[in-house]
Amino acid sequence: MSSLSQIARPYAKAVFQLAREQSTLPAWSDGLGQLAEVVADDSVAALLGHPRVEPATLVDALVPALGDGLGEQGRNFLAVLAEQGRLSALPDIKLQFDALRAEAERTVSVSITTAESVDAQRQGSFAEVIAKRLGREVKIDWATDVSLIGGAVIRAEDLVIDGSIRGELQRLQKQIGQ
Repeated sequence: MSSLSQIARPYAKAVFQLAREQSTLPAWSDGLGQLAEVVADDSVAALLGHPRVEPATLVDALVPALGDGLGEQGRNFLAVLAEQGRLSALPDIKLQFDALRAEAERTVSVSITTAESVDAQRQGSFAEVIAKRLGREVKIDWATDVSLIGGAVIRAEDLVIDGSIRGELQRLQKQIGQ
């Protein structure tokens, strides 16, 4: 586990607890997402550790990325991160916050890549089967990749199901090569 990930954990837990108590999980998720994108930008990242840039100046510059829903609490959160020199941990805070949120809401993000586009009826069938298998509500991102030849690749957290023809051909190739 990276050091930023370890640093991010207590901040993510604290913000998650606050957001859950105040029923502002979506607002915090959006705000953290915007902040994570902003601080990942090279020009902004260069300012985060710069000794001539005051923490309050960084906070003032980043507050607009929070959006309107977080108000003073969002600003205070940014101020704490800035004072502690932890603004660069925002992408990890966002990831951990989203993981805590998904666990609490019993949801999982699933990525399904198919060789060709899938109609709405089949998408619904896929969603039902995956939700039943995982025992959670699923949020599916659909993509197409013609290099799969046929079938699909499904990713949900650590689970990867490669039901593509390309994947099968690669498995056969490994067997033959051994």
